Amino acid sequence: MPDMLVKLYTLPNLEPVIAQQRAAGVEIRRALPPEKHVVVEWVRREFGDIWASETDVSFARQPVGCFIAVEGQQMLGFACYEATCKDYFGPTGVSEAARGRGIGAALLLAALHALRAEGYAYAIIGAVGPAEFYSKVVGATLIADSTPGILGGMLRAK
Repeated sequence: MPDMLVKLYTLPNLEPVIAQQRAAGVEIRRALPPEKHVVVEWVRREFGDIWASETDVSFARQPVGCFIAVEGQQMLGFACYEATCKDYFGPTGVSEAARGRGIGAALLLAALHALRAEGYAYAIIGAVGPAEFYSKVVGATLIADSTPGILGGMLRAK
């Protein structure tokens, strides 16, 4: 899967997206360090060990590099940044039951705005699946010859 590049200085405004989610009963916020075990286990259950490992790493930085979507006490999705590499977005995911509600776009924008606030002008979305989604939401473009990217040669469990 290829990587994509995003211009952080042209991102859509975050506030209306967060307000829309809040009006629908979904809170988009940065995860808290004491929630690490809950968030990492949810990611492991929903998306597997590799993404759980990356999510775990996102809690090792200050501020925490993981945003979560919560409805009541139920986690619906997550988005990490600077988990695998500096200036990288991902992994990210929304539970199957909560897809189609704009939660993924809100999480993406929250994380990318955080990267912008930390001083980056561009960000890399690593090993994308839904390239059309990233193009539509944030104007991301494919990076030529970026497969297998940073994850090439990664050890995998047998």
